[in-house]
Amino acid sequence: MSKERLGIGIVGSGFNARFHMQGFVGVRDADILGVWSPDASRAGSAADYARSLDVGACRAFPSIAAMVEDPAIDAIWLCGPNFARVENVEEICAAVSSGRGSLRGLACEKPLARNVAEAEKVAALVAAAGIPTGYLENQLFSPQVEHGKSLIWARGAATTGRPYLARAAEEHSGPHMPWFWRGELQGGGVLNDMMCHSVEVVRHLLTQPGEARSSVRPVKVTGHIASLKWSQPEYARRLAEKMGPEVDYTKSPAEDFASVMIEFETSSGQRVLGEATTSWSFVGAGLRLSAELLGPEYSMQWSSLDSGLKLFFSREVRGKAGEDLVEKQNAEMGLMPVVANEAAAYGYEAEDRHFARCFLRGEKPLLTFDDGVEVVRLLMTAYRSAEEGRTVDFSAEAVRGYVPQVARGVWRG
Repeated sequence: MSKERLGIGIVGSGFNARFHMQGFVGVRDADILGVWSPDASRAGSAADYARSLDVGACRAFPSIAAMVEDPAIDAIWLCGPNFARVENVEEICAAVSSGRGSLRGLACEKPLARNVAEAEKVAALVAAAGIPTGYLENQLFSPQVEHGKSLIWARGAATTGRPYLARAAEEHSGPHMPWFWRGELQGGGVLNDMMCHSVEVVRHLLTQPGEARSSVRPVKVTGHIASLKWSQPEYARRLAEKMGPEVDYTKSPAEDFASVMIEFETSSGQRVLGEATTSWSFVGAGLRLSAELLGPEYSMQWSSLDSGLKLFFSREVRGKAGEDLVEKQNAEMGLMPVVANEAAAYGYEAEDRHFARCFLRGEKPLLTFDDGVEVVRLLMTAYRSAEEGRTVDFSAEAVRGYVPQVARGVWRG
């Protein structure tokens, strides 16, 4: 009889790992049984948090290898920082290849790596170890995105023709941790950090349900990056105060705004477009995710801040800053939208359910490491376009050894 529950270990103990823990509240056939972090106290805190959510008898492990080698752990969710990705995967694969442990799946958070060379190395390591993979891209699993896409294709596209323009955006006021702001550690700025979501959303929306992702092939990319807010002297000072002196945007900025236009070719030869923008310089209630899909006689729109629930606090209501209303919350008074279940609204719950069930059943998930590599290629092509100031052809070979100026610390905005 096949195993009926999947035991999961999480690499990482921060913001993203905890979002996944919240997501597993809605997953009925998996348990979070382990967590590892280079900071033992943070690992212990994350394990306590998982147990408080009743998503499994989670405990902190002394190493990634020890977690992989535990017979109760069937799959790993890799949620650590970008700069540790290769090292973490090497440790996982070594434990499996040596026979000390076995895994039914390895799921990795976005982006798969900081550049194409690292992404291809990660994919090759896991393939050699024979581990099934999943590429975690939560926004594709957002209920609004999935339901909207299903209805558009079933009703509008079926009667008047396929959609020809998709838009997606992710905007907030900036990341939580210092390493995100450092190009050499993160691999770039907001384009590398968040455009991975948006380019996948537009391609997903433009792909007919049931067809392979390759049926919508990228052919041309136009990218633009800018440091609009955080390299200004006053905001650079505030950023250094909050994140530490290693984050100095007067000397080594990363982009806080990025836009990309991707021209795709469908399997029938039609040209369709994807527009995406991302920002760390957005000022609003908090994180705003949005998407649109347009065709000959129809359109869809979604914004995560159109939540249906709003609260109002007058000037007399005072309290400490927090994120209890919405992720990346920027205010504590006035009329505020509330996202009541962010893990579900942003797609983490459905995403975690999908990948857990695929690993449990031995099925190929919607996204694998191959898709993660393709996303990194798109991001690096967008950086090339921005640096060269022109539209460039999409070519896997052209970006194989490419590292953006932002990641090399030579970009000055």
